[in-house]
Amino acid sequence: MTNVLVLKSSILGNYSQSNGLIDHLVGALADNAIVERNLADNPLPVLDGEIAMGLRGGDNLSEKQQSALELSNTLIEEVKNSDTIVIGAPMYNFAIPTQLKNWFDLIARAGVTFSYTENGPVGLLTGKKVIIVTTRGGMHKDSATDTMIPYLKTVLGFVGLTDVNVVYSEALNMGDDMATKGIETAKADIAQLTA
Repeated sequence: MTNVLVLKSSILGNYSQSNGLIDHLVGALADNAIVERNLADNPLPVLDGEIAMGLRGGDNLSEKQQSALELSNTLIEEVKNSDTIVIGAPMYNFAIPTQLKNWFDLIARAGVTFSYTENGPVGLLTGKKVIIVTTRGGMHKDSATDTMIPYLKTVLGFVGLTDVNVVYSEALNMGDDMATKGIETAKADIAQLTA
């Protein structure tokens, strides 16, 4: 059995295609220990100057800083305790949801999840598999409009998560036939990744 961390970030609740695909994927991983965090239903604080300073630790932290630091530590422990991380990343206005960005802002901590060296930054969260499930209304894969996947691979790699697979479900707003094909393609990719 492996430990799986599931991050949902869609704001669409029961109407979310990415959440539906993640549920399908989790069903294929049902024999594993699953920890699910819905970042839309339980939003994380937005990084601001006070929280950023608090994430460095130290004495005399405000209540807001102490709360953010404790939450950050919890989020990082969830990653450390996982073997596989499943990330729902629907495309909103050519970017990841704010809710997912907030998660990255709370786990990317110098000296904790990455360190700076004379040869550049080194990620400290290694040896884990990541599966990104991304849904899009249009067709963006391998085009200039897909800035999401390069960003996600960069920030994941920055903290040491370099074994990244991407499941695409596209054309979901381009008619029923295209949407059905987009969902079926994603489910086929999920079957290969979970076989």
